[in-house]
Amino acid sequence: MHHRTAMRLLGDLISPKALERILQDAARARGQQLETLDEAGLSDILKREVFKRLQLSVPAPLAKRRVQEVLTAIGQEAMRVTQERPADVKMQVLGLEDTAKRFALYFDWPELQRLRSLLNVARDAVRDNQDVTALLAEGNTLAEALERRLQEGLVAQASDLAEIRAALPKLSAVGGPKLRRLETLTQQIDDAQKQETLLPAEVERARKLVLDLRKLVESSVVSAVSPQQRATEEIDLSMLPAEAVQRLQELERQDERRALADLVREYEPLLRVRADLDRTVQDLRARQDAGGLLGEDLSTLRVQLGTALRETLNDELSRLKRLEGRLEDVRGPVPRGSIEEARLSISIARGTLEGGALASDEVARLEGVVQALEHGQNVGDTERLIAVQRETYELERAARDVPGASELIAPGIAQARVALERGQIPSLDDLWATLERRMGEAAQQRENFDERADRVIGEYDQYRSLAGETIQRLGRAANVLRAQRRLGTLSREAREQYAQTITDAEALLDEARAEFEAARQVTATFGSDALSDLLGVFDAGGDDLFGGFGGDDSAPTPTTFTPTPPVAPSSPFEGLQVWGAQVYLVSGHDVTFGGPEPLAVRVADAYVGASGALGGGLMAFEGPQGAWLALGQDGGTLVLRVPAPLDLDAWRARLSAWQTAQA
Repeated sequence: MHHRTAMRLLGDLISPKALERILQDAARARGQQLETLDEAGLSDILKREVFKRLQLSVPAPLAKRRVQEVLTAIGQEAMRVTQERPADVKMQVLGLEDTAKRFALYFDWPELQRLRSLLNVARDAVRDNQDVTALLAEGNTLAEALERRLQEGLVAQASDLAEIRAALPKLSAVGGPKLRRLETLTQQIDDAQKQETLLPAEVERARKLVLDLRKLVESSVVSAVSPQQRATEEIDLSMLPAEAVQRLQELERQDERRALADLVREYEPLLRVRADLDRTVQDLRARQDAGGLLGEDLSTLRVQLGTALRETLNDELSRLKRLEGRLEDVRGPVPRGSIEEARLSISIARGTLEGGALASDEVARLEGVVQALEHGQNVGDTERLIAVQRETYELERAARDVPGASELIAPGIAQARVALERGQIPSLDDLWATLERRMGEAAQQRENFDERADRVIGEYDQYRSLAGETIQRLGRAANVLRAQRRLGTLSREAREQYAQTITDAEALLDEARAEFEAARQVTATFGSDALSDLLGVFDAGGDDLFGGFGGDDSAPTPTTFTPTPPVAPSSPFEGLQVWGAQVYLVSGHDVTFGGPEPLAVRVADAYVGASGALGGGLMAFEGPQGAWLALGQDGGTLVLRVPAPLDLDAWRARLSAWQTAQA
C-alpha cells in the first residue's frame, strides 16, 4: 500500500496518527478509501493537504523536498508492483522470515526477538485463515528498524576500523602477541565490514588492545626503553612525566566513555523501567564529564545490568501468566474480538521474553487492556479506553528518537494513564502537537547537520594535498560524515554520533587551516618544494597522544644527517640531545645556543611567520638536510634537527617530558 510508504518516509516530520488522519480525510473527500487509494490520488493528497500541513512545522523548501522524495519512492514502488506479481499473505510471511534469518547473528536485538515471536503467531494465524494484516504491518516496521540499526552500526564499525588501521603503523615497533592479535582482529573486522556484518565483541577487543599498546609506546618513548622490553613489563605510571600520565588517562577516559555508551545502548529497554540503574548511569556520566575515571565501577555496572535483566525478564513473564488467568475470567460486555486480540498480544510478548528481550511496554499495555475489559460497563467506552491506552504507548515510542521530546511529553502521558485507570478518556492532541513541533525542530537540525557536513567535506578537499596527522584525521572524519550523511532517519544514538563527528571534524578543519597557513610560511622561507613535505602543525599541549593516529604510512627518505655525540650533563637540553637531536635556540636572527647554523635561523623565521596560525604549537616538517621541529620558548624559538625518518609522536612525547623536567 502506497500510503504506508508515505507514512514511513514522513514519520520523522509528522506523527503517524496525524498523517494517517490527514490521508484518510483527504481520501474520503475524494470519494475513496485510504486502503484502495491509487498512486495518482495519493500524489495529489501529498502535494496539497500533506504539503500544507508540513509547513506548520518545517520551512516550505524542506517540506517540498521531502514530499518530492516520497513521490519518487511511490513512483518506483508502483513500477515494481506492475512488474512483479503481488505477493500473497503466505509469501509476505516468508519474506519476513527471510529477514529474520538474515539478522539471526544479532539474537540479542529486541527488534529481532519480537519479529521472531510475531512470525510464530502469524504462521498459526495464516494456517487458521485469520486476518494478519496488522501483524504483517508491524513485521515490516520491525524489519525496517533492524535494517536501520544495521546500517548505523556499519557506519560506526567502519569508523572504528579506520582508527584501528591508522594505529597499526604507530604500534608496529612493539611486536609480540598483543600486536599479532590486534592484526588478526583487524583483518576479521575488515572482512566482516565487506560482508555488511557487525562484530561488536571483536571491535571492543581490538580497541582494548590498541589502548594497551599505546601505553607501551608512550612509556618507551620517554624512558629510553624499547617497546619490546616494555611489552614484558608492567607499566609503572609513576615513572612517567605528568603530561604523559594525563594523556594516558585521557585515552582511558575515551575508552570508558565508549564502553558506557555501548552498555547503555545494549540495556536501553531495561534502563527505561529501572530508574535506579538509570540514575547510576547518569552518575557515572557526570563523573566522566568531570574528568574522572570509572575503573571497576564500570565492570560493576555491567554485572548489575545483567542481573537486573534476568530478574526483569522473569518478572514480566510472571505478569503475563497472571494476565492470561485474569483474561479467562473476564465476563460481561466486551468489544468484539478484544479477547482474541489480547491473547494474540500476550503470545507475542511471551515469545519476545523467552527469546531474552524485554517487552515492558507491551506487558504494561496489556495490563491496562485487561483492567479495562474487567471493569468495562459499556462496549463503546471500553473500546475507546483500549484505543487511547494503545495510543499513549505509540506516542511514547514515537518520541524516543526525537531529541528532547520524551522529556517534554512524559508528564502528560503519565497523567493520561492515571485518567485511563479511572475509566476516563483523555485527549492526547496536545501531546501529539508537542511531539510534532519537536519533530519539525529535529528535521531542521538534521538539515543543519547535513549542511555543516557538506562544508567540512568540501573544504577538506582544498587541504587534502597537505601531509600530516591533522589532514589524515580530517580525511577519516570526512569519510565518516559521508556515510552518516547517507543514512535516512536517525536513531537518537546515531544522531548524537553525527553531531559529535561534525563537531570534531570542524575542530580539525580549523587546525587544517592553520597548517595551510604554516605551509605558506614554510614555502616562503624554503621554496615550493618544502610545501609537499610539510608534516603538520600540532598543539604541543594536545590531549590526544597520537593526534588521533595518522601520519604517512610510507616513511620519509632518510637523510645524511648524523646525530650529535653525547653531551655534557650540564646541558639544559640533554633530555633532547640524548635522543640524537641537534638543538638550537634562536632569538631574532641570532643562534644563542647550539652554534652557528643558518638553516636553524631560517626554520625559526618560518615558525615566527606562521605563529598566528600555530598559536604557540609545534611545527614539524621535512626540509633541507633532515627533519626539523620548531617550538616557541621563552627568549626565542627552540629548533631541533632530528634523525630521519621522523617519528613525530615520539618527539612530541619527548618534548613534553623535557618541558616537564624543566618546569
